[in-house]
Amino acid sequence: MSNRAQEAREALGARLRGFRKDAGFPSGRAFAAVTGWQESKVSRIENGKQNAGEDDIRAWCRHTGTDDQVDDLIATIRHIEELWLEWRRQLHAGAEPRQRRALPVYARTRVFRIWHPTLVWGTIQTAEYAAETFRQVIDFYGIPDDTDAAVARRMERQRYLYEGDRVFNVLLAEQALYTNFGGPEVMRGQLDRLLAVMPLHRLSLGFVPKSAPLHIWPGNSFSMFDDKLVLVETYSAEFSVTQPQEIALYARAFDLLKRSAVYGAPARTLITRALGSLDG
Repeated sequence: MSNRAQEAREALGARLRGFRKDAGFPSGRAFAAVTGWQESKVSRIENGKQNAGEDDIRAWCRHTGTDDQVDDLIATIRHIEELWLEWRRQLHAGAEPRQRRALPVYARTRVFRIWHPTLVWGTIQTAEYAAETFRQVIDFYGIPDDTDAAVARRMERQRYLYEGDRVFNVLLAEQALYTNFGGPEVMRGQLDRLLAVMPLHRLSLGFVPKSAPLHIWPGNSFSMFDDKLVLVETYSAEFSVTQPQEIALYARAFDLLKRSAVYGAPARTLITRALGSLDG
């Protein structure tokens, strides 16, 4: 779980503990007796070790005389759940629904800041490269195989490269040019695609060379949507950052990574060098 989600859960637990004590229950055991729960459940919720469900919140407030707090507390636990969404939960029905849910976010965003240290960003992927990434996701998480539908949804995002007044600031590490998805032919098509989109006036595509001095460690990939949302991906989950101070940290990280990047002709040289390695 992300630090922010865990901190929010611990804060909720402390608040519930206060309600319990104010209601005259000196211990978790005493409160468990009236709720019919195990004492360990009360302890885990109060210490941020277990998520409280909406029914748990209603029961807690009923027994502590704090029914006026129910709506606020339920909003809090829903926010905690949004902060940390396990991939298995997001992808239980396949990869396509997650791609579909992303479209409204892209539609309302005007300034994108994207960092990926190992892969080509989805919106500038070829269909063949995207299909290989989805096949690996489907195999890794053991979810239904809807590769074709997921690829089609991802390809829909590409229209935003040409519509409206959006600005795409995309940074990739040089490694993204060599991470092998699908073999030489798929990689050749993907690298050609990068050369084709580089002239787009609304796309700023930079690469951090492997030999470039870094001003901050590469970290996880992240996507910034205006100054309102950052999505960060790990193997187990995707978490959302919406707190302004935390978003500012990601903006600063992006600026520091950008200081190590090359654009234009030097960027094209990196791509053509990677293409040459495929011929070799």
